[in-house]
Amino acid sequence: MTGLSFADRTETWLDNAERLCAARGSRLTDLRRQVLGLVLDAGRPVGAYDLLDGLRTDKKSAAPPTVYRALDFLLEQGLIHKIERLSAFVGCTHALDGTRACGDHPHAAQFLICTGCGQVTELDDHGILHALVDATRTIGFTVRHSTVEAEGLCAACRDAA
Repeated sequence: MTGLSFADRTETWLDNAERLCAARGSRLTDLRRQVLGLVLDAGRPVGAYDLLDGLRTDKKSAAPPTVYRALDFLLEQGLIHKIERLSAFVGCTHALDGTRACGDHPHAAQFLICTGCGQVTELDDHGILHALVDATRTIGFTVRHSTVEAEGLCAACRDAA
């Protein structure tokens, strides 16, 4: 089992992730579980090399390809999202709370990125996804994955300005 310890809420999410993977015929290995735990415990978008540093506290010989393979698996399973603008990763709490299995359909993920504090908030607005699907259907395009990233200021940063 993993040598890293995580917050209780993260452990619950990790157990949910393990069940989701098993239901799909996949396996959340100890290494994948550790990487997912590090993403979830970060509480902010986290880059691959930050994850590697965290992983090395338990696995001294961990290398970048190890982290990237784990991230690819977690993305494929819909357990994390990549914030392209930041080249960083966040957990998909919709999947981990059991409210949505993100790997099974076009996910309505929209991210609000605060340029003040760096906080990222995930929205799950189906209206935005449906508008995109409807608009692309008219030109014969089928949406399989969609990520919208919007930059601005969160309420706290806006109020502080």
